[in-house]
Amino acid sequence: MSSALISFRNVEICQQEQVVLKGVTFEVHPSEYIYLTGKVGSGKSSLLKTLYAELPLEGDEATVLDYDLLRIRNRDIPYLRRQMGIVFQDFQLLTDRSVTDNLKFVLGATGWKDKQAMTQRIDEVLHQVGMGSKGYKMPHELSGGEQQRIVIARALLNEPKLILADEPTGNLDPETGQRIVELLHTICSESGTTILMSTHNTRWLNEFPARTLRVEDGQLTEG
Repeated sequence: MSSALISFRNVEICQQEQVVLKGVTFEVHPSEYIYLTGKVGSGKSSLLKTLYAELPLEGDEATVLDYDLLRIRNRDIPYLRRQMGIVFQDFQLLTDRSVTDNLKFVLGATGWKDKQAMTQRIDEVLHQVGMGSKGYKMPHELSGGEQQRIVIARALLNEPKLILADEPTGNLDPETGQRIVELLHTICSESGTTILMSTHNTRWLNEFPARTLRVEDGQLTEG
């Protein structure tokens, strides 16, 4: 079995019956940090959505975390998603509950039952993202950068092998965005979590160099 966490070979990605990307071939391996770059609307988000089985695809091979996306059953999709963390640009925190309760909700939804273990894991991920003292806060009481740190903490809860970060700095000012990218690089280097981050901000490629995949004119290329 391949050691690759993601393996795509000659894949075609469609959205609303329109071909977004074609001939997509790439692999992602453990402990890699990878940028997915391209203009707004080029297909970066569509590619990421195929990785957690939200968009259909066709091709010769499409595996993620040992799941065959060409043949995955609907009942298996939640189990695939539990093995990865997803960081959205628009946070998607539950606004009616505290940071801690947001994270408890995710743990409960993914099968955790031991309250003491849940509390310990929440404490661990909040400290990991520098938010150890913010558990009692409501989302609206946090800055954009703080909310994104909570989203990253949420993505880390189940110790995923892979984190997908879709334009995680898109709604943040440059200085706050820089701290978020720096945090993601630290997580990758310290825990070995593979991170695939989409961005149209080429500044990050210069400040925090890493392998780069580029989406342009319906194609995915390296570098």
